[in-house]
Amino acid sequence: MSLTRRSALGLMAGAALAPSLVRAEGFPEKVVTIVVPYPAGGPTDAIARFVAQDLSVAFGHNVLVDNRAGASGAVGTRAVAHGAADGYTIVFGNNQTHGNNMFLLKDPGYDAVKDFAPLAGVGAFEHAFVVRNDLQAKTILELIALAKAEPGKLNYGSTGVGSGSHLAMELFMQRTGIKMTHVPFRGAAPLVQEIVAGRIDIAVSTLPSVLEQINAGALRALAIASPERNPQAKAIPTLREQGVSNADADSWAAFFAPAKTPQPALHVLSKAIIASLNKPATRDAIIKLGFTLKVRDPEAFRPYHAKEIETWKQIIAEAGVQPA
Repeated sequence: MSLTRRSALGLMAGAALAPSLVRAEGFPEKVVTIVVPYPAGGPTDAIARFVAQDLSVAFGHNVLVDNRAGASGAVGTRAVAHGAADGYTIVFGNNQTHGNNMFLLKDPGYDAVKDFAPLAGVGAFEHAFVVRNDLQAKTILELIALAKAEPGKLNYGSTGVGSGSHLAMELFMQRTGIKMTHVPFRGAAPLVQEIVAGRIDIAVSTLPSVLEQINAGALRALAIASPERNPQAKAIPTLREQGVSNADADSWAAFFAPAKTPQPALHVLSKAIIASLNKPATRDAIIKLGFTLKVRDPEAFRPYHAKEIETWKQIIAEAGVQPA
């Protein structure tokens, strides 16, 4: 199903989000903007647009998506943090913008916790461990054994220094006591190209970035770094199933508003976003992107967020990644 058709389904089903739900609060009275701090066209952008379509129906006003990419998501996130705290501009952030940037950038220009109020945790893109087809290792345990036999000989690719894929592999290496050589790339596309060509031994990448190549047999998947198997890739076992129980590395996403946004507006936004994420048509469209939905309200998201920040702060420090 194309994104266009999915979008149409979202609009058709959007009537389930009744405008009366929000009008009683007197908010919103004009256009709401969702800032996506990444380029248009990717799966993160697609999720924001599915939700925006539902909110447009619920609010009776257009909800626009504004892509403001740059500095690992810091440009768009910073703009929201220092913008008007009135509920009319929110951001679709993730573990990079609202976590790792605090430790990877010398001056991100915002505080991921103090400057934002969470509206809803959405879920996560799961990381997949993939290898070139002719690598001897057929399982994660075989990969660990191969890496331990000759420390540093195997190389692994990532989508950049300090990226989610880089840190996921750092976590895996720390937990399993192995050492491999890091080869960073500028994004998923060149990384996938190189591993398919057999010039990279192994990579960790979000599942949507490699699912097509896995299904086509262009590379081999060894594991999913998440507690449960992904419904779009049921044949790929988790790390936990293979005896590695402490290296899960989901790339989560969540909606945030500026911290000083009035409570009534926060309530309306949170309630409407959660309603959208629980709507069958929207859920189906998001899941088909390879995303795992796990919707959390603000109260449930806050402790999860705090734990994630502490975990990756430690991993970044132990990996010796210096702020840029």
